[in-house]
Amino acid sequence: MFAIIEFGGRQLKVGPGAVVSVDHTGGAPGQEITFDRVLMVSRDGGEVVAGAPYVAGAKVVGVVEGESRGPKIRVFKKKRRKGMRRTRGHRSVYTRVAVRDILA
Repeated sequence: MFAIIEFGGRQLKVGPGAVVSVDHTGGAPGQEITFDRVLMVSRDGGEVVAGAPYVAGAKVVGVVEGESRGPKIRVFKKKRRKGMRRTRGHRSVYTRVAVRDILA
């Protein structure tokens, strides 16, 4: 059994017991989080339920495990013959969520 959910403008394929990284939600570790935007659910018997755009009444329940940070992104800008050079960067913060159950 698996589901495809939409969160933060991205689509993720999740299943029970999977650990996924989503954009920072601000949840404390151990807090339960529910994803309501379920695009598709595939059951064990091979039955597939697709939404238009979301599956009615379907939810994915998970537990926040903690936070992690993504790789360092470097942004380098330069204008030739002007002596202008600029280096900036950032690291995105993600929330790790352990998927507990798919309710459909």
